[in-house]
Amino acid sequence: MGVGWVAPVARRELGALKFGVALGRLNPAFFLDVVDEAERLGYESVWLPEHLVFPVEMSRSPFGEDEHPPVPPSTPVFDAFAYLGFLAGRTSRVKLGTHVYNLGLRHPFIAARGVQTLDIVSGGRFLFGIGASWLESEWDAVGLDFHTRGRRVDEAIEVCKRLWTDEVVEHHGEFFDFGPVMFEPKPIQKPHPPVLVGGESPGALRRTARYGDGWIGLDHTPESVVEPIKKLAELRGDGPPLEIIVGGNVQSPDDVSRFEEAGVHRLLVSPWRRSPEALDGLRRFADTIGVG
Repeated sequence: MGVGWVAPVARRELGALKFGVALGRLNPAFFLDVVDEAERLGYESVWLPEHLVFPVEMSRSPFGEDEHPPVPPSTPVFDAFAYLGFLAGRTSRVKLGTHVYNLGLRHPFIAARGVQTLDIVSGGRFLFGIGASWLESEWDAVGLDFHTRGRRVDEAIEVCKRLWTDEVVEHHGEFFDFGPVMFEPKPIQKPHPPVLVGGESPGALRRTARYGDGWIGLDHTPESVVEPIKKLAELRGDGPPLEIIVGGNVQSPDDVSRFEEAGVHRLLVSPWRRSPEALDGLRRFADTIGVG
């Protein structure tokens, strides 16, 4: 997710809309400098992409009907909880998100423990973005059934939430089965860190409405985001409102206002063309649009 280059226009107040920095369009050699500068400038959050492994032979894409993955298998990838824990130790204010964590590829004990630990060491700054995954060969590589991933992710979310909140947890489900366990300490954020579900498919929207505290969409315009927001509201019914998070092309403060009016609460941005230009891009965006 990201934004295009920002034209020099007059700054204006933009209400409560938040800005997160998507690190996925950045060479990892620049991660630390960009995160430090994002915190200094007042960006609300930084978001780390996540995969467990990239098989050499890959197909599919998260972008509609594209046949080819948007990244080569040689793309550098880090353990999300370890890297964000490191970032937590060198920052004090900026929130830290996964963009997105492939929950179904792990046992919920592993995921829940990583979330709990990161939330505690960051002082309650973690945002748990999750997805059901689009990369079938990644599931094949770990010996799991790609075609049952949706049900597996749903059950994993249920187990994680109980581990974060209940004193004793016992579970007997389709994919996970265990007797009574205890899981301490609990995360700082109550009842747990926000679970933000990524994806554009009907299944992802249903998962968001049923289990999520928010939704992470792909790149959108203020016009294109209206339909999924409407669908989410219909699926959510009388439940608590969802936080809406998307990437989008921002050329002026008016664009940001239009996103806000459409119902977006957080924009994920990458205001640079090339990684060496990232620091200047962050500063220009902050000065032009206003992020604090």
